[in-house]
Amino acid sequence: MTFSYSQVSQYLRCPRSYRFRYLDGWREKDSRAALCFGRCFEKAIAVLFEGEDAGAVLFKEWSAYREASLQFSRGDDWERLLHQGIGLLKQFARDNRIRIRQPKLNMQKKILRSLPNGDEFVAYVDAVGQLDNIPRLLEWKTTSARYPDQPEGLTSLDPQLVCYSWITGIPDVAIVAFVRKRVPEIQYLLASITEAQRQEFGQLAEATAHEIGAAQFPSHPGIRFPQNGCVSCAHLGLCLRNEALAETKLIRQPGASELDWLDSLDD
Repeated sequence: MTFSYSQVSQYLRCPRSYRFRYLDGWREKDSRAALCFGRCFEKAIAVLFEGEDAGAVLFKEWSAYREASLQFSRGDDWERLLHQGIGLLKQFARDNRIRIRQPKLNMQKKILRSLPNGDEFVAYVDAVGQLDNIPRLLEWKTTSARYPDQPEGLTSLDPQLVCYSWITGIPDVAIVAFVRKRVPEIQYLLASITEAQRQEFGQLAEATAHEIGAAQFPSHPGIRFPQNGCVSCAHLGLCLRNEALAETKLIRQPGASELDWLDSLDD
């Protein structure tokens, strides 16, 4: 089998939800505006390093959702997100802190690593380049609120960064957070991942793969205040056997029983 960070993360959060998504084929509908916009924005970032008009690409990609029934939050709308995205692209170009050589090779970089049991682990790294002339693994994030940066060293605990450091062997990493607000803001959150952290994640990936292979999918209910994880889970309707609720959030992926989802990992 082939595993990814998204799979390991979802299994650790709730094995039953993992089964619904990756084995039964219940995929969340593309209805959240912020998620759809983030994908469009990352495509714009990619062409920026290839010398193309990133603003034009963002407009083209985001226009595909102009008439879609998306769920916006905090007073957002299609025009507002586009305006914020253009402002962030301009600010990113003015900052001029990142260099990526051979962007077609070093952006959305697919990396495979074998696990001891014969399974594989795959990651799609946003970019490998230089930030302020220091080689780093780079992860793009779009967000409506600033990422926490205190206490010092907090970013080094980000599990996705630890995962990508493990699979690439690159210790110096960074989150580049594009904060969508009235005045564009970009955070450059630096971290160094230790060898001990990488080894620990490797052990976690191996153990998780073993549990999945053993078909261990117990539910992990999360309805205790204040962390109501079940409320925000797209698979809530399946757990409650509420067909109407499931249909509002999910779409059944054809051929799930044949595990064709392995061809479309969503890291």
